[in-house]
Amino acid sequence: MPKVIFYTATTLNGFLADDHDSLDWLFAAPGGEGGDDDFQRFLAGIGVLVQGSTTYQWVLAHEDLIDHPEKWPAFYGARPTYVFTTRDLPGVEGADVRFVQGSVTDAWPAIRDAAGDLDVWVVGGGDLAGQFADAGLLDEIRVSIAPATLTSGKPLLPRVLGADMLELTAVNKAGAFAELTYTVKHA
Repeated sequence: MPKVIFYTATTLNGFLADDHDSLDWLFAAPGGEGGDDDFQRFLAGIGVLVQGSTTYQWVLAHEDLIDHPEKWPAFYGARPTYVFTTRDLPGVEGADVRFVQGSVTDAWPAIRDAAGDLDVWVVGGGDLAGQFADAGLLDEIRVSIAPATLTSGKPLLPRVLGADMLELTAVNKAGAFAELTYTVKHA
C-alpha cells in the first residue's frame, strides 16, 4: 500500500501561502526553487500527486502552463495528478490531470491504484492534507521551514494533530531551510 506524504514548505511561523495564495515568499528564500538531489530522490518514489484546486491554479498561472504545457514534465513528469475541486478548471495539454470531487475517502481507491507500488504526494494545500489526516490516510509530513515569516496567510495544516499522533523521524538542514519529517500515527 502506498504511503501518503504531505511534503511542503512553510514559513517559520506556519504559513504555506500568503493571503493571495502566492508562494513568492518561498522563491525569494535561498534554495526555495527546489530541485535539489534530496527532492529528486523523493520524487523518484512518487507514483501520484494530489493537490487542491487553489494549488493547481497557482501552478498553472505561475508557470503559464496553459500556454506552455511543455513545462509540466519539469514539475511532475508523467505521473497522474489528482486535483480536488468543486469547479471546472482547465487541464494541461498532454498532462495526466484528473479532476475529482467529493471526499478523499471516495477518491482513495483510484488514487491508490494509480500509485501502484509508489507513494502519493499531497502537494498542497494544508486543508487537503488535513482531509487525508481526518480520513486516517496521511502517513507522513515532510515540511521544509523557510527563513521567512508572514503576518497572515494559509496555515500549514489547519487541524489538531497532537504529539500523540506525530513522531519526529528526521531533521535535516537543506541550505537555508530546516526539514522536519514526522510519521503520522493512526489510531
